[in-house]
Amino acid sequence: MENNLIAEAKCIQGCEVISKDGTKIVYDKYGKGPALICITGALVYRKMPNVEEGYKKLSLYFTVYTYDRRGHGESGDTKPYSIKKEVEDIEAIIKEAGGSAYLYGHSSGAVIALEAALNLGKKVKKIALHDAPYNVDEKSQKESQEFYKKISALLEADRKVDAVEFFLSSIGMPPEMLDGMRQSPVWPEFKAMAPTILYDETIVGNLVPIEKAKQITVPALVIYGDKSPPFVATVAESLSKAIPNAKLLILKGQDHFVSPEVITPILVKFFNE
Repeated sequence: MENNLIAEAKCIQGCEVISKDGTKIVYDKYGKGPALICITGALVYRKMPNVEEGYKKLSLYFTVYTYDRRGHGESGDTKPYSIKKEVEDIEAIIKEAGGSAYLYGHSSGAVIALEAALNLGKKVKKIALHDAPYNVDEKSQKESQEFYKKISALLEADRKVDAVEFFLSSIGMPPEMLDGMRQSPVWPEFKAMAPTILYDETIVGNLVPIEKAKQITVPALVIYGDKSPPFVATVAESLSKAIPNAKLLILKGQDHFVSPEVITPILVKFFNE
């Protein structure tokens, strides 16, 4: 029954909006119902098979907008980069969605969702922040700065593949999985997106923004998996305490990459409350 519903869900693919700075942002639209914009993390684009399948699950309950962040997939990229521009990209999609939307951000996408909630007022109705990867102390912040320098050096030397491999290894991808990724259809896309690793490192390189979080007025669901890196739990607990109208949800037995079967009912319940 569910598969039939997915097949029948209205889908408009390859749509374009122009962000405030003139950058083309490409998105797909699935399903019907309240607008939900999904914001992905580093080295992710909207047509990755597991990503696309997850959003189709959500389209049974929402009009889902999944897009290529600037510099990813089919979207453009106008320099210099800033998280403000990422928020403007979301604002452009919200306009297409009718003026308001729910936001679900995963990993660095959660950081962008938080900034959007701060800056877009009533255009954002609720936010779900999943495994936001801020730094938790000065030690981790210094490590993040060193990581940024390493990636920058590799990219300046036009060693995009090395930059991707260094990044994936640093977030815990086992060598055997990395070997498999090199042979997969997504590898050329990873290479093309390599410069955007610096974008994500720019926006997650700060400490948990407690004072900003205190200013968020919309309902928020802060999520983390108990098998995700320990610092993610610290970040989530800090954010859930700082955001005035926030709930904390721990996903038992889940790591950073959660299946659609797990996350879909959670988001449906939260956004429909």
